[in-house]
Amino acid sequence: MPKAYMGKFLFVDLSTGSSWTKEVPEWMTSSLLGGKGFGAKLLADLAPSGCDPFGADNPLMVMTGPLTGTSAPSMRGCVVTKSPLTGTFLDSYFGGYFSPEVKYAGYDGLIVTGQATGPVYLWIDDDQVEIRPAGHLWGQDALEANEAIKTELGDETIKILSIGPAGENKVLYSLISCEYNRQAGRGGAGAVMGSKQLKAIAVRGSQPVTLHDPEAFRAAVIQANADLEQSEDVQAMKAGGTAPAVDFANETGLLPTRNFQDGTFEQASNLGDAGQAKHLWLNSAACLGCPIRCSKMGAVRTGKYAGFITDIVEYESAALMGSNLGISDVRSVAHLVKLCDRFGLDSMSTGGVIGFAMEAGEKGIIESPEGIALEFGNVQAAEYLIRSIAFVDNDLGKLLAQGVKRAAAVLGGDASAFAQHVKGLESPAWGPRGAAGTGLAFMTADRGGCHQRGLPAPLEVTGGEWEGETVQALALEGKADMLISMQNYLAGTDALVKCDFGGFGVQPETYAALLSAATGQSFTADVFDQLGERIWNLTRQFNLREGIDPAEDILPRRFVQEPLPSGPYKGHHFTADDMAALKKDYYSRRGWDETGRPTQDTLKRVGVQDLPKFEKDS
Repeated sequence: MPKAYMGKFLFVDLSTGSSWTKEVPEWMTSSLLGGKGFGAKLLADLAPSGCDPFGADNPLMVMTGPLTGTSAPSMRGCVVTKSPLTGTFLDSYFGGYFSPEVKYAGYDGLIVTGQATGPVYLWIDDDQVEIRPAGHLWGQDALEANEAIKTELGDETIKILSIGPAGENKVLYSLISCEYNRQAGRGGAGAVMGSKQLKAIAVRGSQPVTLHDPEAFRAAVIQANADLEQSEDVQAMKAGGTAPAVDFANETGLLPTRNFQDGTFEQASNLGDAGQAKHLWLNSAACLGCPIRCSKMGAVRTGKYAGFITDIVEYESAALMGSNLGISDVRSVAHLVKLCDRFGLDSMSTGGVIGFAMEAGEKGIIESPEGIALEFGNVQAAEYLIRSIAFVDNDLGKLLAQGVKRAAAVLGGDASAFAQHVKGLESPAWGPRGAAGTGLAFMTADRGGCHQRGLPAPLEVTGGEWEGETVQALALEGKADMLISMQNYLAGTDALVKCDFGGFGVQPETYAALLSAATGQSFTADVFDQLGERIWNLTRQFNLREGIDPAEDILPRRFVQEPLPSGPYKGHHFTADDMAALKKDYYSRRGWDETGRPTQDTLKRVGVQDLPKFEKDS
C-alpha cells in the first residue's frame, strides 16, 4: 500500500449492527487515487442497479484523499451516495476538520449501509466502533446534536457529522452538517442519512498519516503556498471569500433575481462583501491547515435578527436566498441561511424552491397561507417556508420538500415553465443566458444543475483567454472543448480531495509533486486530466444505469424561452438549436455516441473496462 493512505475502509451495517474493515486494493490507489474516484467506483459496485436511494442497500460514504490529513491544501471531504433528489450519482464536498479525523482514525473512507430500527449515532474512536442510541437527539437541530454528542462523550475535540429535522424527515435536498459551519450540501445526502435513522457520525483519531518522502513533501507544500500567494484569485478570496462574486455576477448579468427572471438586482451591493463586512464580519477563519482563510466569522449585531453568530454568507447562498428572493438586507439573508444550516437544508436548493413558490404565489398557482403573502421580498414568507419544508408539517411544506421538479409536476399547468432545475437539482446561482459554455456545464454536470463541474462564466463574460484564444460569451464553437477540459481536471483533483479555492492557485505540477512525495508513486501533471476523464465516464455510466435519459441534458425552460430583460446580455436566451449543437459537439468530443452514451472504445481507452469490481464482504 502506498504511503499517505491508511489502507482500509470501515464498513458499518446498521441493519445488523456489525462493522468490519476491508483493505483498499492497490488498483484503486493507482487508478482512482481517492475522493471522487473511490466514490464513483464504490457506488457503482456496491449500490444495486435501480436501488431506492432510501433503501437499506444504498451506501452512504465519506471518502478522503491521499493528501487528506497532511499539511497540503487538500483538507476537504467527500460524501457519496445515490441522490434521492435526482436519482443520479451524488458527490457532495465539505471543508472543516471531519475528513482529516477519519484519516487519523485509520481509514481512507467510511461506508454505511443498512437501516437502524430506531435513531442511532455512530461513534468511531480509532478501531473502536459503536452504534449508540440517539432517540434523545432525534428532533434536535444539527448544531444542537453536535454539542450534545460532544458533551455525552466528554470531548470537545471530537469531529461530528450530523443532520437536522430536514434530514430526519427525508426532505429531498437536506444536507449533512460537518461541524458548525461546513456542509455537504447538495443533492439530499442528509435525507439518505435520515432514511438510515443515523443522526450523526462522531470520530476521534490518533494515528499519523505517513509520507513517503517528508522532505520532498515539505518542499512541495512550500511551492503550493507560493502558488497560492501568486494567484490574484486566491488573494481576492483571502480578502472577501466568495462574497465579491455578488457584484461581479450582477455587473455581468449572471445574478439570479426573482427566480431567475432577471440577471441583475438593483440592491446587489448590499449582499456582497461591502454589505457583509458592514453588518456581519469580525474576523477571518480557515479549515484545518488552510492558508487561504476564505471564511469570515462574525455576528448579526443590529436589526430584527441581531444576536446570533454567523460566518460568511457564501456567494451561492447570498444570491439564491437574497437576490433570487428579492431580499436585499444581508442580515435577513444571514438569518435565513442560519435556519437552513440548523434545520439541515441545502440553502441553494431551498432558495431555488422558495423562489419558485414566491413566483407561483404571485401568479396565483399556489394559494398563500393565511397571514403570509407569497411574494418576492417577503422575509417572513421565506422563513415560514423554510420551517414548513424542514418539518413537513403542512401541505405546502410537504409539496416543496420534494424540490421544484416534483412540485411543478404536482401543480401542473404552467408551473414547470419557471421550475429552475437540471435533472431535478435546483439551478446554481449563475444565470447562463449570457454564457453559452456555462449553460452546457449545467446541462452535462453529473449530479444535475451544478457550478462545481466546470464554470466557464468568468472567462466568457470578461473576454478571458483559453488556450491563447479570446473567449466569446455567446459563441457555441469551442465551448465543448473548454468545458471538457475543466470537467476532467476538476474531477481528477477532486480525487485528492482538494480545496476548490486552493485549485485557483496551486498548479497541476505542484499537485503532482505533492502526490508523488506523499505516496511514493510517480505522477506527472497530466494525471489529473486522465483520471478525471476516467471518473467522468464512470459517473456517466452509473447515471445511465440508473435510468437517467440523456434527453434530460437540457436547460430549464426559462433560459430557453425568455430573453434576459437587463444587463450586458439583454435580450439573449438559448434556443433548442443552441442546446442541440452544444450537446452534439460535447458528446462527440467526449467519445460518446449521438445519444450521449460512452462507446465501448471510449470506456476501454479511458480505463473503465479494465477496473476490477470491488467486492464487499465482512
